[in-house]
Amino acid sequence: MWLEYFSQYLETAFPRFLQEKAWNYKDDLCVIGAADLADATGDERWNRYITDNGGWLMSEDGTVANWKENENNIDKVSFGKSLRILRDLTGDARYGKGVMKAYAFLDTYPRTRTGNFWHKDIYPNQVWLDGLYMAMPFYAKCLTETGDDRWDDIMDQFQSAHHLLWDERKRLYVHGCDVSRRADWADPVTGRSPAVWLRAEGWYLMALADVYELAEGRTGRAEELAALLKNGLDGILSYQDAAAHMFFQVVDEPELAGNYPETSGSAMIAYALMKGTRLGILDQSYGERGSQVLDGIRDTYLKEEADGWHLYGICASAGLGAGPDPHNRKDRTGKPEYYVSEAQMTDNQHGTAACMMAVSEQLRKKK
Repeated sequence: MWLEYFSQYLETAFPRFLQEKAWNYKDDLCVIGAADLADATGDERWNRYITDNGGWLMSEDGTVANWKENENNIDKVSFGKSLRILRDLTGDARYGKGVMKAYAFLDTYPRTRTGNFWHKDIYPNQVWLDGLYMAMPFYAKCLTETGDDRWDDIMDQFQSAHHLLWDERKRLYVHGCDVSRRADWADPVTGRSPAVWLRAEGWYLMALADVYELAEGRTGRAEELAALLKNGLDGILSYQDAAAHMFFQVVDEPELAGNYPETSGSAMIAYALMKGTRLGILDQSYGERGSQVLDGIRDTYLKEEADGWHLYGICASAGLGAGPDPHNRKDRTGKPEYYVSEAQMTDNQHGTAACMMAVSEQLRKKK
């Protein structure tokens, strides 16, 4: 069921999205998902979907789509993940140059006073959980390839993000923090945004699992990531929905009008649970919970229809503050009501790709 859907998706929906919109981090997630499926199944056909679409990311002259001179945008650092996968699959040196250019962005990337990469130039001095996933797994992989000793920077940024965004009372992470306390949505004392958005939690927990895999044996501080991962998963598991076995868009307010079990964030949690178990951070019961979450997504939202399979229950997008939208959106307040007001999008890359990654972990477990 899952593999049939993913094959259909990568044949039709993924190329269509690439034609409609310039490369973005959601497309990186699809590339990672397809590469994970190739590794987990041993079937190289999944890699064909990556190489067939590489031209949308990099043109023949080596230009990387949607990279703009002097722009600081942590989402676009994530392109380095796809460039690396394409480099390794094709041996094309152009992709390797792209990887090193993405790595070089981090040398001068602006930071908050807490030492964290800030989210984007349009969101200065802000740390979002999303950004940890965009940058840190790529950054860590670069260290394994170059031998650079910058592990403390990565560990410090994870620890700082935990300090800035962890709500000990709820045992959950809020979406973002404005270290300067200037954003309309920021608490004047803590700088934190007011709500717990599921996908933001998912980004952070996936980043912890991915970076731990790379850091283990390379820095004595790797176990800090293991502790953060277990702590974060223990917190969010207490909010799992008993019926769907998933998690709600606004994690801690299931009774909120319009709230719903959300696919992408639930799949990210499932991935972190199963990968953490595979890496030996967590005991087997966590991996079983991860499979339960993934099966809940399948049973709730994966539907076969006249034109094939479709995946529902995916938040299309969410953010904090007015952002780049020309209409200068005033609704992105970071409040719980805002997150449930954002549109859902069938087969959105966030959800489908996160499910590819989670299913890959489930397949590895079965092996």
